[in-house]
Amino acid sequence: MKERYKSIVDMFAKKIRSGDIPSGTRLPTHRALSAREHISLATATRVYSELEAMGLVSGETGRGTFVREIALPYGHGVDQPAVATDVIDLNFNYPSLPKQGEILRGALRHISTVGDIESLLRYQPHAGRMTERKIIAGYLASPEFEPEPENVIIVNGAQHGLTVTVMGLLRPGDVVAVDALTYPGFKVLAELYHLEIVSIPALADGPDLSALEAICQKRDVRAIYTMPTLHNPLGWVLSRKQRKKMADIARTYDLIIIEDTAYSFLIRRPPPPVAFYAQERTVYVTGFSKNIATGLRVGAIVCPETYRPALERAVRATAWNTPSVITSLVCNWIKDGTVSRFEILKRRDARQRQAVLRSNLGNLRCVTHSNSYFAWIPMPDEARADRVAKNLMNCNISVSTAEPFSTSLVVPQAIRLALGSVTTDALYKAILKVREAIEYEQYR
Repeated sequence: MKERYKSIVDMFAKKIRSGDIPSGTRLPTHRALSAREHISLATATRVYSELEAMGLVSGETGRGTFVREIALPYGHGVDQPAVATDVIDLNFNYPSLPKQGEILRGALRHISTVGDIESLLRYQPHAGRMTERKIIAGYLASPEFEPEPENVIIVNGAQHGLTVTVMGLLRPGDVVAVDALTYPGFKVLAELYHLEIVSIPALADGPDLSALEAICQKRDVRAIYTMPTLHNPLGWVLSRKQRKKMADIARTYDLIIIEDTAYSFLIRRPPPPVAFYAQERTVYVTGFSKNIATGLRVGAIVCPETYRPALERAVRATAWNTPSVITSLVCNWIKDGTVSRFEILKRRDARQRQAVLRSNLGNLRCVTHSNSYFAWIPMPDEARADRVAKNLMNCNISVSTAEPFSTSLVVPQAIRLALGSVTTDALYKAILKVREAIEYEQYR
C-alpha cells in the first residue's frame, strides 16, 4: 500500500498541475496540514519537502509555503538564451556595439595576410603561446597588479577558466563558500563536480565577511568564489578594506580564492583585485566575452606558480589549448587599442541603459550599479517573482527569477534583468512592461 504521505503528495501535485491550486497560493502551515490530514508534524514537513523537490512549491522562512508558477521551466534563467526571434531577452547579457561585425571582417583579413598563418593550424602550448600570454599580462596590468606572463594561462572564456580551476584545484566533497546570490555558471560547476556550496549572507555593500569567518571556524572550507568588481547580480564593487579582509581570512584558514572578474571592465578605475592582497592563493579569472563579444571564447587565468601545473593539466584534459585564430585576433585587438575602445563604448552604453531603467521603474526598488548591464529587483509586499516572470513571458519578455542565482535555503522573491542584449528602444518598452507586471502582481 502506498505510504500515507505519498498519497498526500500526489493529491497536492495533481491539484497544482491542474490549476485547482493556482500559483502563488499559500499552503496550510505544517501544523495545520498535520491536523487536517491526521499525520505527524514530521510527515507534514516531509510532504512539503517532496513537493519542493518536485519544483511545485517553495518554502520561505517566516512567510510559509507557496505554489510555484510551474509554466516556467524549473531553474528558469540558467539553461539557455531565448531563441524565439520575437522575444525581448532580458535574461542573458550579450552586449554588442554597432559595426562590430565589420571590424571582425577586417581583423580576420589582417590575420590572413600577416605573420606565419601556418602556425595557427598546429597545436599550441596548453597555457598558450608566450608571446600572447605577455600581451594579455600587459592588458591586465595596473600599478598595483602586474601579472607575470609565465603565470597567465589562456583559456576558452571565463567559464572555461572557472572549470579549469575547479578541475585542477578542488576535489569532490570540497566545501566552497559563495555569496548568497551568485553567478549561476559557478553553481552548475559545483553541482557537476560534486562540491558543497555554503552560502555567505549578503550585506548592502558586499558579502558579510564576519559570517564568512564564522563559517570557516565551523566548516573545513577549501575555497571561496567571489566577484569583487561588479558582482553579478547585485552590482557591488568591494572596497580595498573589504578585499584585504577577505584575503586575510583566506590566509588564516588556508582558502583558495577564485576571483571572477568577467564584468570588471565596466568599472573604469576599480580597486586592486583580491589577487593583489593574496597573490599566493588567488586564481584570477577573466574573459573577453562581455567586453568584446560572447562568440569569441577567449579568457585568461592568472595564478600562483604553485597552481600552474595542475591548471595546465586541466586545460589539456578539457580543450588541449585555446583556438589559435581567435586568440591571435583578440591579442591583435589588445595591441592596436580596439579592446580599449570597445570597453569605453560599452561603459557608456551600460550607463545609458541604466538611465533608461531608472527613468521607467517608478517607485520600484532596484539594486544595481550605474555602470552595470544588469539589475536586481526585489518584489514588493506579497508579489511573486515566478508569476511576474510568467506574465512577462506571455508578453514575449524573458527575465530571470532569483532561483538560478540563489545559494541559500530561502530563495528571495526577486527578478534579475539583463540590460545589454536588446536595443535601447526595445529596452525602454520592456522596462515599462516589467513595471506594469510587478505592479499588477502587487495589487491583484
